[in-house]
Amino acid sequence: AFCVLEKMSSSGEEDQRAKDLIVELCQLFYQLRWCTGSGGALSIRVGQRAFVTPSAVQKERIKQDELFELDLTSNQIIYTPPSFAPSSCVPLFLSVYKVRDAGAVFHTHSINAMLVTLVCDDAFRISHQEMIKGFPGHQFRDTLEIPIINNMPKESLLEESLTEAIKAWPRSPAVLVRRHGVFLWADSWEQAKIQLECLDYLFEAFLKMRQLNIDPN
Repeated sequence: AFCVLEKMSSSGEEDQRAKDLIVELCQLFYQLRWCTGSGGALSIRVGQRAFVTPSAVQKERIKQDELFELDLTSNQIIYTPPSFAPSSCVPLFLSVYKVRDAGAVFHTHSINAMLVTLVCDDAFRISHQEMIKGFPGHQFRDTLEIPIINNMPKESLLEESLTEAIKAWPRSPAVLVRRHGVFLWADSWEQAKIQLECLDYLFEAFLKMRQLNIDPN
């Protein structure tokens, strides 16, 4: 069973729980085909620090001692596991933590997330769906809007456009990257997991509705 972990003050026990949880979520997201081929990155916050997965590792095989540790006050990496490189998502995660004061940030490569960026322009939009209620401040009749930014040769180069999108779309819990995937955040890992599941459901529903010539809005 998943352990419960809110945005909390730091201690050795809480650090270990956060690391254990990242490992569990990596395995789950791999099974869902959201983090295959070493793609994606996960981060969970503990106080003014955060743990994040390393670069170019098989997410389903990652271990607790392979996680990087970030200091959110200085925006520095304060622990580097031997023989591992930091994820190129680190500057993007730091930006999300700073702008949204998030408790967790997930970046995944769902096929549904990638495909909706090919059929939407500036943003993904959907309304009149029950799963929209999984996002704070949204009800059944509301329109959920997720901005889309263009991909770059390296993920680290997305920092400026990602930060701009986060600020320009204050009601959005995520940012899509065209032909790439999605970045999503929330106040806690529980909320981030729920919202990511709801979002992927809505991506899939959107794509299937278009195939049936049904207006998703």
